[in-house]
Amino acid sequence: MAYVCGKLFGRTPLIKLSPKKTVEGFVGAFILTLLFSLAWGSFFMRFPYMICPAKDLGVNALSNVSCKLNPVFVWRNFEFTGALRALLTTILGREPPAIPYVPYQLHLLVMATFASLIAPFGGFFASGFKRAFNIKDFGHSIPGHGGMTDRMDCQFLMGIFAYVYYSSLIRIQNVTVGSIIQTVVTSLTLDEQVTLMGDLKRYLAGQGVSA
Repeated sequence: MAYVCGKLFGRTPLIKLSPKKTVEGFVGAFILTLLFSLAWGSFFMRFPYMICPAKDLGVNALSNVSCKLNPVFVWRNFEFTGALRALLTTILGREPPAIPYVPYQLHLLVMATFASLIAPFGGFFASGFKRAFNIKDFGHSIPGHGGMTDRMDCQFLMGIFAYVYYSSLIRIQNVTVGSIIQTVVTSLTLDEQVTLMGDLKRYLAGQGVSA
């Protein structure tokens, strides 16, 4: 999108490391990325295959996938309150309606904002790297555009951000008896397992449970 906006409206150079990048392309890509992320994200969340965790490698788009939805995919209503509600009531002449949304859409905006404003600096870093080694492109598989690495240089930052963001704010940690036993068996020594078993027995005895 930055390429298209830059070609159509680009006039002002953005950074010396990448002379072909323009301010107009940068801003245009930011706006379009926000719009496209909301549109495509809201469309794809209608399909269970796109929002349910894959349990095995055999799962595909034709599989009958079902799951308990992550709370970020549950629809909610945003209610205007306080002074903002009073202001909107005055302007509209009636009570402002509730706005339906899913938290996932807010996450989309955060990811899209990072992808538009921060991730491109991964490309600038790649440009500086190529300048340091006096090469124009990392590869030549795409005529006129270098190689795959040249086209995907923004993913250096975007991939790290997406993983950390998902792991910290979205992913649900499902703890089961099986997962705990697997952790104990694979992570603790035999002596530590015996100690854990003794501590667990004492804890259960203190709770009035006979083990």
